[in-house]
Amino acid sequence: MFYSRLPTLPLVRPRFGRIARFAPLVGATIALIQGLLWQLVEPLHLPIASGVTLLMVAEMGLTGGLHLDGVMDTADGLSAGPARLKAMTDSRVGAMGVTAMAALLLLRFGGWLWLAEADAPMVAVLLAVAVWARTAPLLALAWWPPLRMGGSGAHHAAQQQALTRELLPASLLLGGLSLGFGPWVLLGNVAIIVVTLLLGRWLGGQNGDSLGAVLEWSATACLWLYGLVLVVPVGVV
Repeated sequence: MFYSRLPTLPLVRPRFGRIARFAPLVGATIALIQGLLWQLVEPLHLPIASGVTLLMVAEMGLTGGLHLDGVMDTADGLSAGPARLKAMTDSRVGAMGVTAMAALLLLRFGGWLWLAEADAPMVAVLLAVAVWARTAPLLALAWWPPLRMGGSGAHHAAQQQALTRELLPASLLLGGLSLGFGPWVLLGNVAIIVVTLLLGRWLGGQNGDSLGAVLEWSATACLWLYGLVLVVPVGVV
């Protein structure tokens, strides 16, 4: 229900169709756990690449790789042309799915390594990336029609209210992060808008798999954008 392996909270029983708006809160929780792990690993003086690997594996464990599955299925769908829906619902993974997964993980690893070696504020970036990434599916639900009626994408879209209301939890989180760490946090909106528009246009709509893909590619795009903002100016100076 919470797009993760996090335990459910007592007395909290949200409807699955309405959970998308609260996904940024889940993302922030996962990012805090990753941030704590990073703080624990730093005193061990492990190679930075090893610390980044632990961060990424921890995220996979906390999410159960749910969204990564969407990355592969969406890539297979994009490569199948008119048969994209059939390809996306096929439980088998094609060559394009494997290639997309490899590209995503390599880009993610490279982005985190770049930031970590430049001594960027890792916890702040973890939080900002996690919240923005889980905001992107809300845009996809509002901007693109469901590809298949009866799927999770259609179910969430039917439950969605005005986009301004859907974005309220994420807006509060991002506003707090920008006050605490700086206005650079808000630049993540550029990355998620571009990714959401491109994937929606290529597919001609959205479904559960593409929502996962939008989340994962938005996270990766945010990471590299923050590198350009936080690291490049320092190197130039």
